[in-house]
Amino acid sequence: MGDEKRPLVLRKNFGQYGSVVENGHGTDGLNVRRPVYQLEDLNRDTEYETPHTTFTEKCGKKIKEIRPLSCVLNSIPVLKWLPRYSCRKNFLGDLISGITVAIMHIPQGMAYGLLGSVPPVVGIYMAFFPVLIYFLFGTSRHVSIGTFAIVCLMTGKVVNQYSSIEILQNGTVVTTPSPNLELPLYTNVEVATTVTFTVAMIQLMMYSLRLGVVSTLLSETLVNGFTCASAFHVVSSQLKDLFGLPIKKRRGNFGFPLTIYDSVMALPNANRYACAISAVACVLLILNNELFKPMLAKRTRIPFPIELVAVVLGTTASYFLNLDSEYGISVVGHIPTGFPTATPPAFSLIPTVFVDSFVITMVSYTVTMSMALIFARKLMYEVDSNQELLALGFSNTMGSFFACMPVTASLSRSMIQQAVGGVTQIASIVSCSILLVILLWIGPLFESLPRCVLASIIVVALKGMLFQCQSIVKYWKLSKWDALVWIVTFSTTLFIQIGYGLAAGVAVSLLSVFIQGYKPYTCLLGVVPNTDLYLDIKRYKKAQEIPGIKIFRYSGGLSFASRAAFKDLLSRKIGFEPTSLLRKRTRLEESASRSVSDDYDDLLTRCIILDFSALTFVDPSGVDQLRQLQSDYAKLDIALYIAACSGPVYEKFVICDQEEGIESKFMIFPTIHDAVLFAQMTEENECELDGMFRMLAPVLDLSRVAGVDRVGFEHMWWDHMMGNSSENN
Repeated sequence: MGDEKRPLVLRKNFGQYGSVVENGHGTDGLNVRRPVYQLEDLNRDTEYETPHTTFTEKCGKKIKEIRPLSCVLNSIPVLKWLPRYSCRKNFLGDLISGITVAIMHIPQGMAYGLLGSVPPVVGIYMAFFPVLIYFLFGTSRHVSIGTFAIVCLMTGKVVNQYSSIEILQNGTVVTTPSPNLELPLYTNVEVATTVTFTVAMIQLMMYSLRLGVVSTLLSETLVNGFTCASAFHVVSSQLKDLFGLPIKKRRGNFGFPLTIYDSVMALPNANRYACAISAVACVLLILNNELFKPMLAKRTRIPFPIELVAVVLGTTASYFLNLDSEYGISVVGHIPTGFPTATPPAFSLIPTVFVDSFVITMVSYTVTMSMALIFARKLMYEVDSNQELLALGFSNTMGSFFACMPVTASLSRSMIQQAVGGVTQIASIVSCSILLVILLWIGPLFESLPRCVLASIIVVALKGMLFQCQSIVKYWKLSKWDALVWIVTFSTTLFIQIGYGLAAGVAVSLLSVFIQGYKPYTCLLGVVPNTDLYLDIKRYKKAQEIPGIKIFRYSGGLSFASRAAFKDLLSRKIGFEPTSLLRKRTRLEESASRSVSDDYDDLLTRCIILDFSALTFVDPSGVDQLRQLQSDYAKLDIALYIAACSGPVYEKFVICDQEEGIESKFMIFPTIHDAVLFAQMTEENECELDGMFRMLAPVLDLSRVAGVDRVGFEHMWWDHMMGNSSENN
């Protein structure tokens, strides 16, 4: 087609041809008349300018935005909302909510303390010390901070792996060989508090780096599969207490299947009295949750404290019937009164538990943020993801010095705290006040509580998570990739180890994003008659392809990783691959078996338009790929145009050309319609030029007299057109 840049001259005269974009029919439609633009001309006419801010200007802007008082209020949110707190409107709801949540904290805290392989009273500590800190620094008004089954289980796995000294409730010290002979001997509480401190340091580091958005790496599908598999781990860990089985805790990989195997083998030696108590407790809890709770919800928002009732009944029966000594049922044992002594964690153990702590950090933060965002959207207020990291980091730092495991938001308690009328974190202060009484005076009353009752509470509470396995059907219907993420996460977590399951889920999620981006949506576009609308011809049957023009839409990014896929997809849609045709032409020229032009007379495509309206980004490798394609198509006498690219993509083209010292040959148009009109006008002029050359060449004998071939004649024609244009101007 001659010099690729010469048609630019023709655009200046398009206005006189009356190029029109018409939508609709008759007077009811919208008629638009304007010149056909190339993007560089449109940019010049509209004074396009790349946004640019120097580093100094950015720093100056940030410094000007600093407001010391605002920083303090944002870092300690309680100073912002507490002065505006209305006791008359909100205190009654917070009081009822705090009492209700405190009642739930007692059985859950003791049960989940056992789940973490630490004394049950640790669960009460977790509902007191960290909650006071979260009250000061948290931004969510309704989450209930404290124990959470999955996080406690994950901490318990680390405790079982690295602790060698277990202090039983009756004061007995049990020592087991350390899995790593190079490590000193640690108690179960020391390992747990070290994990808590490490989690706190990771959270504070993430806050400093403003990494609150990192929780988005854990998709809903991944979290669903992970929590479902973790719930099965929780159940398996409670089989020993649930049935009174004489089995040991399994360490390391494949803990779930090995625990199930040990439990099945030990069933003949199960304590039948523990089985009976567990059955009664489970039946009562299930009946309340499935029958009485829905009926009661119609009359009052305050739920019936069935877990606390089960704890009180179990404790009373055990105390009067001597279930421990008479029937061999394991009980909670000694519960100390007062506050624990502030003790620093085992800092030398931090490098050993860092990886496990990082996994616990991700899970606890994701769960907390999920619950916080649910309430924020429902009740129309804002939560700060980075501030939540600071609040959790300080809360866990406090907890690590007072025998606490890592804390997070509880799904069940948070829902209850909001449902019964809680408005602010004042409800947490009310809850802490009640738990303070438990810690100082009432705790020892629960020393005779059977552990099988706590195991029953844990198992029944996990019913919803266990039934999440049904979600695979929904995910399979919605997206096969989501289903794959769920299956890999669930299987790895369940059968290998919890930490590996989360890592495998994140890896598969990122892989699915990469693969789906590697093969993006592409299609050929056709025009809707009498409009400037260009639609997918496979989906819109009335959209018609324009003869001689192929319009290729590409969605996604064009980079070093996707350049080969882009070329392959383009060739498939267009119907031929340019380099293959060029190689074939070379072979034919060498063999001289036939006229080369005969192979290309039936190649109907004369122009390819790349619709880049959905192109998200392009890198230098992608630009180089486009240059190569343009060169190959030009050798086949096919024009390659780019349409509707975004400003950043256009700027990348310009930067690559400038840095490499290459004169840009890309013809870029602001819309597809501009590119189509330009291609049609160029084709008409090409036909006119070809006809004039064929008519004048024999008469003037141009090739003999002036050494002018077809391309030289075209240059003369464009020069003639430029001269006429200048005279007219």
